[in-house]
Amino acid sequence: MNARDISFASFNLLNLHLPGEAIYGDTDGWAQEVFDKKVDYTARALTRLDADVIGFQELWAKEALQRAMDQSAIADTHTLLVPNDHNNDKIICAAAVRKEMLVDSPEWIDTFPKDFVLQSTGDDPQQPDISVSLDGFSRPVMHLQVQPDPRTPVIHVFICHFKSRRPAQIWRERSWYKQDIHGPHVNALGYAISTVRRTAEAAALRMIVTNLTKDTDTPVVLIGDMNDGKESNTLNVLSEQPTYLSPLSTGGGDNALYTAQTMQEYRSTRDVYYTHVFKGQRESLDHILFSQEFYDNSKKRLWAFDEMLVQNDHLNYDDHKESGTNDHGIVRVGFRWKPEPGRTT
Repeated sequence: MNARDISFASFNLLNLHLPGEAIYGDTDGWAQEVFDKKVDYTARALTRLDADVIGFQELWAKEALQRAMDQSAIADTHTLLVPNDHNNDKIICAAAVRKEMLVDSPEWIDTFPKDFVLQSTGDDPQQPDISVSLDGFSRPVMHLQVQPDPRTPVIHVFICHFKSRRPAQIWRERSWYKQDIHGPHVNALGYAISTVRRTAEAAALRMIVTNLTKDTDTPVVLIGDMNDGKESNTLNVLSEQPTYLSPLSTGGGDNALYTAQTMQEYRSTRDVYYTHVFKGQRESLDHILFSQEFYDNSKKRLWAFDEMLVQNDHLNYDDHKESGTNDHGIVRVGFRWKPEPGRTT
């Protein structure tokens, strides 16, 4: 293994909290025996992952994840990163990073960029005006920097958890909701609100990434539970829909993001990638995206895509509270240091 190689993973922890602590409306939280199983499962998964940078979603208590790390093979090699002011009263994004790779201190981004605007009078006279008043992320986006080796550039990593696809509970809205009027439409309106929120979050993160990558050679990786599929509008907004070039061609997009799922599909005879199961439908909600510095056919390639692995066998059983497993697949992506010939850092 080359010292300049690097790997990333995305791990949704399914509300990992200390036993007996409230999780939203569930005031009883995890029973001790279930918590012990969750810690054991998480520790074994971390050991098998052995990734340099692991992005977590749905963490409530740092102490709970630290116990799992202490039982795993990465106990002495990785540092757990959680906000200093976190009080275990909400779910957050966090990370475990190989100690020698971490650069500076991480940050958690609550608010959208100050220039973020979702407002339009329409593209033609038939369209009514639209305006969306939203200025922050459902879950703060974590931003950290890593450097696998002193001879490589610093990589900017973002860990996100976008609004779920569950319909917003509009029946809680006291200012306007009326059961006799809106009751028959709670699902349609709720799904629409969730979609708008998730789309806005994707656009805001895309602005942050563009400001970092446009006309630069800054390597960027996005990790997270984006609650949408590879062909969704959410991923289109994030990636800017780059063209995946044929094997003998070269190019790459200045501020485009490429998906590990697509790169793995090029290496597979069939697509069996899924990270979530809902009503029997297998779908991909958890993604790792990366800039052209990690794209095989880019003229500015520094790292080459190696392989994507997904731990998802546990999704075949809907027994997460009994087994301690999580309800998302765990994604790992590796990159080999292999700069495009003639490319210098």
